[in-house]
Amino acid sequence: MEFSAASAHRGLVPWLGLLLTGFLLAFWIPPTTARFTLDSINAAEGQDVILRASNMPPGVAGFMWYRGLEIKFSNLIGIIAWQLSRQITGPKYTGREIAKLDGSLIIKNVTPRDIGMYFVVAILPKSREVAFGRLNVYRPLSVPTLLASNTTVTENEDAVVMTCYTDVYSINWLFNATSMQLGERMKLSQDHRTLTIDPVRREDAGYYQCQVFDPISSIESAPVELDVKY
Repeated sequence: MEFSAASAHRGLVPWLGLLLTGFLLAFWIPPTTARFTLDSINAAEGQDVILRASNMPPGVAGFMWYRGLEIKFSNLIGIIAWQLSRQITGPKYTGREIAKLDGSLIIKNVTPRDIGMYFVVAILPKSREVAFGRLNVYRPLSVPTLLASNTTVTENEDAVVMTCYTDVYSINWLFNATSMQLGERMKLSQDHRTLTIDPVRREDAGYYQCQVFDPISSIESAPVELDVKY
């Protein structure tokens, strides 16, 4: 039921102009209710997300949604108000956004292009209130590859170097499927991609994995078994 910004301009330019002017004039009026907020969200690419506003001020007549670092028309996604029969769309509307009168914005099939700051303006009879939040979108993680310089070593004679091949910056090391506690003979590279054990001891024998993660998911490499002779 949405229609384009061009058609919105033809029929509603005077109304939209007055609405934007009123917003600018009332922007600095302090809120009289609990702080109006917008929750930030971490989402997986391809997921449908809902940006939700909290502490809704009383008497809200509608909402204006923006994507970007500034509240300006070129960043407008859309406007929804009780006196409108449908959503008015702006330059940032992609066809996947649905503004709701409960103060939420649905974005379908999110992509990395949707990453950024979002502003929602609550339209009140005599003022406006603004809330903002951030949407982060993460691509599916690829399985890292773990390689060792040697998998059969002699206690107190040999060293082993294990390297985790991944394009992810957040890395954790596992020993026998639990988070690894580094000892004095163990050293991680600055980027955590390389683990060095020098010298190797019998208690180091077991299965090693590197785990990569982001705020919404994690994935481990196939285990590499280290055999220590003594």
